[in-house]
Order: sequence, then structure tokens, then C-alpha cells
Amino acid sequence: MSLEIDILPVAGDNAEAARLADLIEGVAGEFSPFEEMHGFSIDGVDMETSALPDGWRGRLVKVQNANTAAPSGEPQFTGWCLDKEDLCTAKLCAFREKDRNFVAALLESGLVDPGVIARRLPTVPQRYKPASERALEWIRSWL
Repeated sequence: MSLEIDILPVAGDNAEAARLADLIEGVAGEFSPFEEMHGFSIDGVDMETSALPDGWRGRLVKVQNANTAAPSGEPQFTGWCLDKEDLCTAKLCAFREKDRNFVAALLESGLVDPGVIARRLPTVPQRYKPASERALEWIRSWL
């Protein structure tokens, strides 16, 4: 289990998202009082942080339940999580060993579809094309 989560603030543009991400990380990042109290840290990210495939916003998964509520039970906050294959696409473009191990574990467990990941890799922004091509070679061994 990871002891960190990434948060992309909702903002009008990437500069504002980056500013808010820095604030989040300053309050709840690694070695913060937040981490000490809750046992995990929050990394603020912006739109330039990950290689996300076309259409990722339309596939976000809504998380809203008793666990997302304020201590009083109200309001229930809403979290939006990446679709599992979109997350794998981004992790494979990063291509760190821990990311490949994470994706491999999901593939071995049958929790993600390698064909979906393979179809989404070519749709990441152009600046990530070399990374997506390397990732595509890796995922083809699972097809």
C-alpha cells in the first residue's frame, strides 16, 4: 500500500492548479504534521505531472460515501479518481520500477485490461510519445 496520494486541484488553468498543488503539498506533504497524524501524505500535482490519455476526464470515478464525509457526517465530500486503465497508462509512461510492478500486479490479478491500456497509450499528449511507445512495447507482452 502506498503512503502517499496525488491530488490534482480543480482550477481554471494549469498555473492555478500548480499554485494550489504547492499549497496542498505544503500543508499535507511528506514529513508534515498531516502525515504524522494520518499516516499518509498528499502530493499536489498539476496537469503537467502525468501522461493522461484522451478522454480521461470523462472516465473519472466518483467516490462519495461515509468515508468522504466531514467528522460530523455532513457534508459528504466528493473525490474523483482516475479510471484504473488511465492510471496504468500514466504509470507506464513514468516507467519507474515501482510503477511497472504496480501495473504488473493489477494485470496478474485480472483487475485491468491490457488491451484497453494498449489502446490508450498512443493517445497521451505528444510530449509523452517516447514514453508511451516504450510503455506500449512493455504492455504488448501482456496481450
